[in-house]
Amino acid sequence: MAEYANPGVLVDTAWVADHLNDSNVRLVESNEDILLYDTGHIPGAIKIDWVADLNDPVTRDYLDRERFEQLLAVKGISNDTTVVFYGDKNNWWATYAFWVFKLFGHKDARILNGGRAKWIAEGRELTKTVPNYPVATYRAPERDDRRIRAFRDQVMEHLKQANPTLVDVRSPQEFSGEKLHMPEYPQEGTLRGGHIPGAQNIPWAQAANADGTFKSRAELEELYQGKGITPDKDVIAYCRIGERSSHTWFVLTYLLGYPQVRNYDGSWTEWGNMVGVPIEKTYQG
Repeated sequence: MAEYANPGVLVDTAWVADHLNDSNVRLVESNEDILLYDTGHIPGAIKIDWVADLNDPVTRDYLDRERFEQLLAVKGISNDTTVVFYGDKNNWWATYAFWVFKLFGHKDARILNGGRAKWIAEGRELTKTVPNYPVATYRAPERDDRRIRAFRDQVMEHLKQANPTLVDVRSPQEFSGEKLHMPEYPQEGTLRGGHIPGAQNIPWAQAANADGTFKSRAELEELYQGKGITPDKDVIAYCRIGERSSHTWFVLTYLLGYPQVRNYDGSWTEWGNMVGVPIEKTYQG
């Protein structure tokens, strides 16, 4: 893992096994399947529910500073805690939780390379016991959306550039306009199919190996730079609601060291339903 731009942001299963009893390390499991944690998880891991814990229940937004402080305090996380995220499906939702933590500037956040699947594949211990940590003290700044988050109007401004750099990380069928959601999911959520004009389609999971670990730096550079997504660009990644694109944001920002990458979490759910915005589609059916 030393080949990556920021190798310390990844830990392997052996590292986690060696730190199961480290009071300054908190394992956080975040899955698409919010019931999966209850079937068995890494000993000592807590659950972060991407719906109930990270999102505002009314406004299409994330939790505010006060609720973030309360969430982390209850989970036994303080400002100097090393938080290691992992989950199902190539750490798809683990990187989403990581991204939300970075909106509040949490310093020591890491990803378990290979996630839940690799831990299980190696025959390592799972438990159904839910840990109960002492309530911690957490102080967060106001959420800073400017550096790593893009909004609709910023994407509109981005399109005015001569060569806007947008990465659509959805499936080819969603990108073309054939599907409105991932192929194996219900087709719902938007009125129109297609993509933002000028976007390059690089499906998020292409950054992962078969075992869920991240591909090598050389492979990742070939994947993105081969389509013009280079480190000198101002890059905006998007998907349907910002979860898959958080995985790509993590890869570009931390593994490849790109200095300016933002996640457009409004993504196609917003863009595909807005009045008066341009789209492109290649599906003729």
